[in-house]
Amino acid sequence: MPALAQSFPQRPLTLVLPYAPGGSADVLGRVLAAEMQRELGQTVVVEYKPGAGGNIGAEWVARQGPSDGHTVLFAASSLATSVSLSKLNFDPRRDLQPVAGLAAIPSLMLVSSDSPFTSVGDVLKAARARPKELTFGSSGLATGSHLAGELFAMQANVELTHVPYRGSGAVYPDLIGQRIQLLFDVMGSSAGHVKGGRVRALATTSARRASDFPEVPTLAESGLPGYEFETWFGLFVPAAVPSPTVTRLEQAALVALRSAPFKERLSQAAATPIPDSASAFGRYFTSDVERWAKLVREGKLAPVQS
Repeated sequence: MPALAQSFPQRPLTLVLPYAPGGSADVLGRVLAAEMQRELGQTVVVEYKPGAGGNIGAEWVARQGPSDGHTVLFAASSLATSVSLSKLNFDPRRDLQPVAGLAAIPSLMLVSSDSPFTSVGDVLKAARARPKELTFGSSGLATGSHLAGELFAMQANVELTHVPYRGSGAVYPDLIGQRIQLLFDVMGSSAGHVKGGRVRALATTSARRASDFPEVPTLAESGLPGYEFETWFGLFVPAAVPSPTVTRLEQAALVALRSAPFKERLSQAAATPIPDSASAFGRYFTSDVERWAKLVREGKLAPVQS
């Protein structure tokens, strides 16, 4: 192994989470940090830099963070969608490089347990009768919770009103109180709210029903054939980080990914595997960027207005 890789890391690492505490990224990120810490022999500190759907923290890592591998970005799908849907001051494809893919997590379509809507059909009927009156919350512009709702509206040919919040945790009080009608939230953070009885799951965004919620149909089963949406998570570092250092981080991430505590968290979140090596995850990321760019080019999705 090259000497550079052998001497890395030389001090504690920082894992930047560009999202608010309390969501799936937070839960997975903290477990991942603890497991990578074991493998690397250095403390891995989680640092939150939320805002702009993850773009504030991602830009900080890409443009201002150290380029020696001691600062790692815990990114989600919004890093790919923002290339086409947001106005960025950096290019994730040029300014960052992939380290490892972690997993993809489906979302649940949620309403208050007091809501009159008991099925996706009820929502569609109301949305068609009252265009733009139904609202859906999200954890921010161009985040997974936002895009899952936009894809739902696009495929169902209905008009909903989007209400962005600072993190999905901030949406729940308004959803429960019926000040907004809908939320699409990743299963890792939504499952507890459903099991707590204050919100109701109408559907899952995955291709198959979740084992934890076998009674909840997929959106594809509920009148939207072909609908599928999952939020992926992965690690990136600045583009200037040397290859041996990236390889060392990749090895540590893959060990953490296969650890019992992290696998347990993934299972609880109904996560599905994605390509995990740096090279394969890089191709996966590029493909996802193009997927969303194509929807914008075809006029099926419009760039978000900040």
